[in-house]
Amino acid sequence: MDDATLRDRVRELMARAKSDLAEMVRFRSVHDPQQFPPEECDGMVDWLLTAFRELGVDDVAAHVTSDGSKAVTGQIPGPEGAPTVLLYFHHDVQPPLGDDEWDSPVWELTERDGRWFGRGAADCKGNIAVHLTALRALAGDLGVTVKIIGEGSEEQGTGGLEHFAVENPDLLRADAILIADSGNFAVGRPSLTTTLRGIANIDVSVETLESAMHSGMFGGAAPDALAALISMLATLRDEHGNTTITGLEADAEWPGVSYPPEQFRSDATVLDGVELVGSGSVSDMVWARPAATVLGIDCPPVVGSSAAVQPRARARINLRVPPGMDPTYAQDALIEHLKAVTPWNARVSFEREAVGSPFVGSTSGPAYEALTDALATAYGSEVLIQGQGGSIPLCNVLQSTFPDAEIMLFGVEEPQCLIHAPNESVDPTEIERIALAEALFLRDYATRTAQAQKSDATTGEV
Repeated sequence: MDDATLRDRVRELMARAKSDLAEMVRFRSVHDPQQFPPEECDGMVDWLLTAFRELGVDDVAAHVTSDGSKAVTGQIPGPEGAPTVLLYFHHDVQPPLGDDEWDSPVWELTERDGRWFGRGAADCKGNIAVHLTALRALAGDLGVTVKIIGEGSEEQGTGGLEHFAVENPDLLRADAILIADSGNFAVGRPSLTTTLRGIANIDVSVETLESAMHSGMFGGAAPDALAALISMLATLRDEHGNTTITGLEADAEWPGVSYPPEQFRSDATVLDGVELVGSGSVSDMVWARPAATVLGIDCPPVVGSSAAVQPRARARINLRVPPGMDPTYAQDALIEHLKAVTPWNARVSFEREAVGSPFVGSTSGPAYEALTDALATAYGSEVLIQGQGGSIPLCNVLQSTFPDAEIMLFGVEEPQCLIHAPNESVDPTEIERIALAEALFLRDYATRTAQAQKSDATTGEV
């Protein structure tokens, strides 16, 4: 099937893609049984089983994982000896974060200003629509074996699929793994995400008094635990906003696409007149350097507070770790830094939270070249190489479980999508072009692999 025919088929399937996405958005598939009925996640899984089975995917099944979520697997066998491609997606979504914050119903796909709104429209049900559309466009004309793996608890980060992958390698083993949970640098700018920052979180607690004391009678000499904590947290950044944790390098430079400051201001919703932080470029700061963020502080709220010196306070710190930095070392450095800057000999204690390694994906090989060419053809422009400040621990698990596989991240989740926020949306042109790129890849990857093997045989490489 030639490029023009495939492009026409994808375009003709966009009405079906919208219908698919509307049905998926209706499922409130938040993997949190304390807030949302488990039947919503189960309904989403049943819908996926039916949709992929109708496409000719064999052995479609749902598997209960270690955290109670369900993983969806299946495959379409290709020609004998053909390479295998694993298509990843997750079918759970973030909670709405307040229905009144949305301009249209959370669980109803709504078209407005050329975009489709609804929770999960981009992250990650828009990417499921991509997989379904690409496979429908090819109509079984595949040069590869295709496997699917759908995760049911990605947004909760409870690791169900991470354990499942290690315990069931034959279901996921592939030569190329396409992680459809990322997106383009901007609408219409085809991009591959090649790095992810890791995480090294801690909780820090400070204690100075046995009980709260009257600030009029004791304030000034009594050591204030909240003031101590504030002074400690203030040392995590310098006057320019650079992360300054003793022992951690924070001067790396990003070698890929440059993130224009004005675009970042818009993407990050920075208020007018407020400065960006850091001495490096935006790309350096968000993709190549560590970043410490205070996620929360336990202390009295303003409303209801009393005139008292606080005896204790606690904070949770999220440390993002760039590629090349060991997350356990970074967590240790963060703890030692805070110990060293604790004032007044206050009592300080720490709880280690999540640790996740940074990730570096494939930047060469037949799958990388085939996907890059496919994206360039679909969009008619050069493919950009970007990083991502977030973390996907599963990528590291897949990399260690299948060390010879090429792993690449792409998808429909460009900055305007506002994933994880109210008014999440997707640009339908992104679904169309990413679906075309995936179809082109599934058509051409086997040929690219054969060419690489022939070249290796000619040069004598192994």
